[in-house]
Amino acid sequence: MDRLVCYDCGTSYSFGTAARCTCGEPLWFETADEAVSWPGTDPGSANTVASGHNSLWRYASVLPAAAPTGLAAAAGGTPLLRTRSLETADGPRIHLKLEGTNPTGSFKDRGTAVGISRVDGPVGTVSHGNMALSVAAHAAATDREAVILVAEDTPESRLRMIAQHDPHLFRVRGDYGRLYDDTLEHDLGVTFLNSDSPLRVAGQKTVAYEICEAFRPEVPDAIVLPVSSGGQASGVWKALRELHSAGLIADMPRIYLAQAARCDPIAQAYRRGTSQVDPVTDEPTAAVSINNADPPSGSRALAAVHDTDGAVLSIAEEALLAETKRLASEAGISVEPSCAVAMAAVQKLSESAELGAGEDVAVVLTGSGYKYDSPATESTAVREIDRDDVPATVRDLAS
Repeated sequence: MDRLVCYDCGTSYSFGTAARCTCGEPLWFETADEAVSWPGTDPGSANTVASGHNSLWRYASVLPAAAPTGLAAAAGGTPLLRTRSLETADGPRIHLKLEGTNPTGSFKDRGTAVGISRVDGPVGTVSHGNMALSVAAHAAATDREAVILVAEDTPESRLRMIAQHDPHLFRVRGDYGRLYDDTLEHDLGVTFLNSDSPLRVAGQKTVAYEICEAFRPEVPDAIVLPVSSGGQASGVWKALRELHSAGLIADMPRIYLAQAARCDPIAQAYRRGTSQVDPVTDEPTAAVSINNADPPSGSRALAAVHDTDGAVLSIAEEALLAETKRLASEAGISVEPSCAVAMAAVQKLSESAELGAGEDVAVVLTGSGYKYDSPATESTAVREIDRDDVPATVRDLAS
């Protein structure tokens, strides 16, 4: 699997010869229909399930890298849980895809695992969050040099998480938004596994493979996920296209994308009815991991929504914070506010009857909240108590 193709104009390239299409749009790997099958259905297939092996490498025949050993072998294979505590009588059945169970606690491990298994030499990324942590950890696991470029205002707590894997970690002064383009335009001697690189999208598409395999022979009515760069949304769309083209699914689930209202360029384009996503001026938001004012695969993500009759929703700050807290208190699942926008979108879609009773919705919770301080917990009351008072106090609580 060495050919890249533009989803928009169809121009193809050999892997390694182009970062983006000449039309300006991002590229992804071509996948032949004959390579697509459910794991275990063909004993001679490269993607037959290995004994006891459950990870994204179940789908090795549709990936541009050979199955590795070590940390990359553990990416994917995350739980999909029916969560009745979050359901309402007139709303859909809710199935949460827990990407926080990946090795470094986020969906970014899927793309990093494929990327690091395909390329040699040093790797890098432009990120101050989950992707930075993932690349640093996977590079350490393969004895590679890693170059991590973070924003100047990255909190010390995040820097400490990333630094424990001993990468070359740089706080970058200046226009951080331009760094993505800088890493494409200059020959730096480092393979940058940025947010929507073809290798990353190839790995991230496996989340949709797992969701559809769990529902087979049916499919969920909808898949809801947060969107930032558009890389993850592109991967989900790519997987659905592959499965549909190969005849493994009869229908494509509707794709719904969620953004924080304070930084929602894709949602704004959707509301305008255009196919092109333009940069916006962002405001500070608790959903920092998806605070991307100029998403490099924004137009491709928007195309995914239009192709599947979905929508892009803007989520108010108070709603995403409330949903962060509700997921923790009613479902026992800690996520960043950046993930909670997806469940807040489900709430809005249910209220408008876009998602109704009898429908199944898979909600991709992209990362764990245990790695970050959540604004939703700042006001949590912690009571102090003397040891001698514990028995009586606990009895009162239980009565």
